[in-house]
Amino acid sequence: MAHKSGLTSSPPPPILVSESVPEKQWENATWLVTEFMVVGFSTFPGLRITLFALFFLTYLVTLSGNVTIITITHADRTLHTPMYRFLAALSLSETCYTLVTIPNMLAHLLMKSGAISIPGYWAQMFFFLGLGCSCCFLRTLMGYYRYVAICHPLRYWVIMRPTVCLYLGALVFCFGSSVALIEASLIFSSPFCHSDSVEHFFCDITPVLKLSCAGSASKALAIFFLSIFVVLVSFLLILLSYTFTVAALLRIPSAAGRPKAFSTCVAHLIVHFVPHWASIIDLRPESRGNPDQDRLVAVLYTVVTPLLTPVVYTAQQRCEGGIEEDPGAKPRSFKNKHSS
Repeated sequence: MAHKSGLTSSPPPPILVSESVPEKQWENATWLVTEFMVVGFSTFPGLRITLFALFFLTYLVTLSGNVTIITITHADRTLHTPMYRFLAALSLSETCYTLVTIPNMLAHLLMKSGAISIPGYWAQMFFFLGLGCSCCFLRTLMGYYRYVAICHPLRYWVIMRPTVCLYLGALVFCFGSSVALIEASLIFSSPFCHSDSVEHFFCDITPVLKLSCAGSASKALAIFFLSIFVVLVSFLLILLSYTFTVAALLRIPSAAGRPKAFSTCVAHLIVHFVPHWASIIDLRPESRGNPDQDRLVAVLYTVVTPLLTPVVYTAQQRCEGGIEEDPGAKPRSFKNKHSS
């Protein structure tokens, strides 16, 4: 009896802990997780090579398109306007956004082990959330810019002067970092002990909250309301901006430029709507669905939606036969310069 009570009142010998489960610590009769095992797409072993090739090619197209947009905008002085600066900033943030998730996902598709330390997971989640939030509000700025350029053309250069654009861009990234810091701190405020397996291929919120030792319902609810506030406010502001923009276009006496203007608005709304729609689908206080379905939704907003910006804008310029004229820019023979 004395021997049994000694076993229950003291932790196991260190040698047994280090040999059996080196990724966990023993504290108060509870296994504390010190690193996560990302499950990824291990449930589809026969599709690993196919998924790797598909995601890798998509990532190359996304990366090359965004780098091209950034390079051309920086090199061509005629594109140093608010519209193209915001587009370059969006391309840069989406490039960093994909760098946070896709390379790790590709590595885990090729390797059997998907281990990642808790500090590494925290860093990945912080940058993922911060850059995702920044992308949302950069799209909002682009919608607001188009509204000012079309609805208030005479005051355009007063409202959208370079210093204002710089401050707005800095404010977007600061706001995104603040939201990410709050949510990541809430998620990692308590230890993890239920399991070390994350039913996902990257640092998503819900799979990690399920592993928390403390009750995660209140934290999940707080994170849900903060995230839905960011996504919905951003999307509603975009929708409001384009509603006023379309209304202004309908009041134009001449119908000559309407088809081009409407096609531009539709293309931009696709770029803005799909990421918000995918984020709203994924934002749930508790995920009760199939983890495979959750991963499928996550592929939509981590792999597919970053592809939209370079593809849609590039296709639009090719269809129009040149670089899109900034609706608020001063008159210049800018398309002729690029077509020559």
